Amino acid sequence: MENIRFGRSATRARAAKKPKTYVDFTYMITVFIMLAFGLVMVFSASTAVSHRFHGNSWTIFRQQAAWVGIGFVGMFIAANYDYKKLGRWVNVGLVITILLHIAVLIPGLGINVGGATRWLGVGEQFSFQPSELAKIVVIAFFAHHLSRNADRLKSFKGLVIPYLLVIGIFAALLMFQPHFSATLLIAVTAVVMLFVAGAKIMHFVLLALPVIPALVWLVINEAYRLRRITAFLDPFNPDFMRDESFQIVQSLYAIGSGGIFGVGLGQSRQKHGYLPEPHNDFIFSVIAEELGLIGAILVICLFIFLIKRGIKIAMNAPDSFGTFLAIGITTLIGFQALVNIAVVTSSMPVTGMPLPFFSYGGSAMVFTMAAMGIMLNISRQSTTLQL
Repeated sequence: MENIRFGRSATRARAAKKPKTYVDFTYMITVFIMLAFGLVMVFSASTAVSHRFHGNSWTIFRQQAAWVGIGFVGMFIAANYDYKKLGRWVNVGLVITILLHIAVLIPGLGINVGGATRWLGVGEQFSFQPSELAKIVVIAFFAHHLSRNADRLKSFKGLVIPYLLVIGIFAALLMFQPHFSATLLIAVTAVVMLFVAGAKIMHFVLLALPVIPALVWLVINEAYRLRRITAFLDPFNPDFMRDESFQIVQSLYAIGSGGIFGVGLGQSRQKHGYLPEPHNDFIFSVIAEELGLIGAILVICLFIFLIKRGIKIAMNAPDSFGTFLAIGITTLIGFQALVNIAVVTSSMPVTGMPLPFFSYGGSAMVFTMAAMGIMLNISRQSTTLQL
């Protein structure tokens, strides 16, 4: 009997010594606030478009709400599946993702929308965008291998193989679609992760020497890209206002008419056939028009706060794999928000980059929420309470 009692006492003692873990509740609440805010704005921004194409004002909102629901399932699974086990799947996941990007380019499998072939599926309503999966897979691949081989980054050879090779493969596949914004996003996220892992700045400088002329050639070689750059420099030029700079001009009209307090929720005028994709890439313009400067600043502050909490999760991660994962995901969300807001405010040339949590889209929403689940998983395994 004493042995039994002693065994139970020892078990309780070990349990008492085990440090408690806490999910970053503040991070989770911030994500929920942004999702709720995003759903409200998708409904407000999409009513005119939904009525025009579907005969009612609710269809696009219902679709987005359904994707958010699916995203919650992905978020719950990711939050409860030990992120440390992701390492065993990264190589297989990378191969599958590459094959999916190849499948997109096969006639009959890929879906062409607006001159770009970026989706797999049956029709626009039942489609899947492999580039959204690629963002998470590349982050996980880099995080896993950097956590094991970060010391190899000290040599230029260790940087090129396999990391830059992976970036190059996805860049080539994405440019065939074409999907320049996804290429830029994956490349920037990967470079940030490499830099955090200890890659030398001089190595990036050496790589930039051939990359910059290549980017210039890509712009000059395609007439529509060159006109986009020219239109960006002079958006109100009559030669561009009907085509290349039309989106930006309408976006600036929306932002300017919002003033400080906005015209009121649901009262946007630009969403009625003037602003293209008001519920997608240009939803920030509708937010600024309806909620004014105050609403726009609120959205920006939410992203800044989420990024700050993401960095804190990375710093408190229990291992280097968790740190690199958190840094990659935080960079992914932050850079997407930065580019989207920069585009709609005419601070950079137009490129199709959705605003996380706010823009309409199924694949983007599901994988973004799954990434948030991974962040919560990392924070829960930290032994430091996130305050």
